[in-house]
Formats: sequence, C-alpha cells, structure tokens
Amino acid sequence: MFPAFLLAGDVQIPLSMLVVFGAAKLLAELCERIGVPGIVGEIAAGLLVGPSLLNWIQPNLLLSTLAELGVIFLLFRVGLEVKSSELFRVGGTAALVATIGVLVPFLMGWALILAWEHSQTEAIFVGAAMVATSVGITAQVLAAKGLLHLPSSQIILGAAVIDDVLGLLVLALVSSLARGKVNALELGTTAVLAVAFVFVVAKWGTRTMRRIVPHMQERLRVAEAEFALAMVLLFALSVAAVYIGVAAIVGAFLAGMAMSESVGRRVRELTHGTAELLTPFFLAGIGLHVDLWALRETSTLVLAALLLAAAVFSKLIGCGLGAVRLGWTEMLRIGAGMVPRGEVGMVVAQLGLSMGVISQPVYGVVVFMAVATTIVAPPMLKYAYRGAAPFHDEDKETYTIG
Repeated sequence: MFPAFLLAGDVQIPLSMLVVFGAAKLLAELCERIGVPGIVGEIAAGLLVGPSLLNWIQPNLLLSTLAELGVIFLLFRVGLEVKSSELFRVGGTAALVATIGVLVPFLMGWALILAWEHSQTEAIFVGAAMVATSVGITAQVLAAKGLLHLPSSQIILGAAVIDDVLGLLVLALVSSLARGKVNALELGTTAVLAVAFVFVVAKWGTRTMRRIVPHMQERLRVAEAEFALAMVLLFALSVAAVYIGVAAIVGAFLAGMAMSESVGRRVRELTHGTAELLTPFFLAGIGLHVDLWALRETSTLVLAALLLAAAVFSKLIGCGLGAVRLGWTEMLRIGAGMVPRGEVGMVVAQLGLSMGVISQPVYGVVVFMAVATTIVAPPMLKYAYRGAAPFHDEDKETYTIG
C-alpha cells in the first residue's frame, strides 16, 4: 500500500485514478509494441498494482463505480456501430450459438468439480460461473480493430446478449436450488420480461429514435443536445434492464443500437472519448480482484488449470457447433469471441461465497478462471481474425439530423 500521507484527504481519489489509469495505458502500450493486444496489458495492470503483486491499490467503491461506467459506455459505443436489421439477420444462428454455448460450459464445469470430489452445490455454482460471456472484452477487441461489421462479430454480439439472459436464468435457478426452493413462476416471469425487453428495443428502437431525435434536437437549446439525448436513453435503458433482471450493459448495448441510425459523428466522437477514459478502469478492475495467493496449494493450482482449459474449450466447442454451417473460420472466430467470462464469472462466484455454498479455494479458482479467460481471449481473437479487413471510420455512412 502507499504510505498513509499519500492517501490522506482529497488526494486519494485522483491518486487512485492516476495509478490505475496510468498503469493500464503504460502496459497497454508495452503490449502493443510486442504484438500483444493492448487490452491484455490493461488487465495485467490491475494484477500488477493490486493485492496480488505490488498491493498499491485495493478494490474500492470508486474504482468499482468507474469500472461499471466503463463497461456501460463501451457497450453503448459498440451498439452505435451495429444496426438492428443486421443483428436480426443473424438472430437464428446467434440463438443457437448462445444456447449450445451455455449448455456445454455448464456441464463441463459441473462435471469437473464433481470429479474433484466437491459437493453437488459447489459443482452447480461453478457450472453457472462458466456460462455467460463477458461481451465487453470481445467488443473492445473487435471495435479497436474495426471488425464489428463482420457477420461473425454480429453473431458474437447477438449471442452474448442472449446468453446474458440465459445466464441470468441459470443463476436464478442455481441460487434457488441452493436455498432449497425453486419459484417456477418467478423464473418464468423474469424470462418473459427479459426476452420481451430485448426483442422490443431491438425491433422498434431504431425506428422510434429516427422519429424522435430530429424533433427533440430542433426544440432543445442545451449544448450538445444530441449527445444529451443519447445519454438519457443510455441510462434509461440501463436502469430498465436492471429492473427487469438482466445486466445494465444489455440496456446500454440496446440503447446504442437504437441510436445508431439517428446520431451524427459528433455523438460517436464524444462517446468514444468517454469510453476511452473509463474502459481502462473496467479492464484493470478485473485484474484488481485476483488473489494469486489463493492458488498456492498444488491441488488448487491444478484444478484452476483444468477449469481454465474447460472454460476455453467448452466455448470453442459449444459456440462453434452452433455456427457449424458457416465453416471452420467462422466457428473459430465465434468460439474465441465467446471465451471471456470476466466480471460475469466473478459475480457468480461472489454470490456462491456469500451464500456459503462454495469454499474459499473454489472461489479463488473461479475468479482465476474468469480473469484468465479474459486475458487469453484477445490473442485468440487476434489469431482467429487474422487477414480480416477492418472497417474504418472514414468508410462509414454518416447520419445527419435535420
């Protein structure tokens, strides 16, 4: 930790931001120079300055808040580059990818923990932690490389939204089982509301915004009125998503997609700048939560390595099978894009630990798996998308209002 005088008073907030942001960008630059995606460096920065190594910074409310805002703006930025019509064209494949990509990881995680002679409840929770993809990681890689226009990228984004809903239902089910009762009506209601929310916004959001935004912009006198409207929709749909039962980032992505054909370059530039400021806190925050000391026992380290292998191959196999008709190249791209678990896996592990149904070593193993899949995914994506032509900003159609 830093000396007490450095953390006293008003300096704590800017110092924490300086250390995390500065370390993230420094290691990102180093990674880019040696041919490794910069996102790996930003995650590694959290490991470096966090409790596992230098212990300069501890996870805290400020950094958690910045991280949550970071992933929200990242997904909003990605949504701005996606047209709902394009997403619906790959909807059937995305649904199949998501469904198989949930079943295979769950079964592999569950079977591995049972084989390691842990309890049935622990096995179920680990299986649940293996299910949902952290779409923010893949989205950041694809957006940085200008690859969001490719069919495989569209399928990844669609499947990630769907598997977030499926992951929510799996988590609700396993939590109910751990408490000894399952409320089928509550689960069914949540499922219906979540699916309806995603479908309605994706189907009619763009059309609605094309009508509303020009009229609102003509009447508003505030500076950056178009950006202000975009922010209101972003936060409104993020709040709605949470109340319905899915993650705020799903609402953020849908808000971006709804505004994608209504806003001009200025909104995209402002959104990009905000995301560039906040996203490093999200990425470094993943590394901050790792405790490498939890893996000091040989048996725990072996289990962590096996769980990591299962996490990677289960998504490659499961999600790849869902896209088998598209050929090997697209199967590899989609499977690699669905590998990172990130904060999603850690949330499930934290819930299991707080309920007392998983042990501290198993918790450490799951957190390691969540972070390690997040680190290995960008190089896998780089390999899978080698030779793919990027789509640069100057190639995009610019939408004007008025």
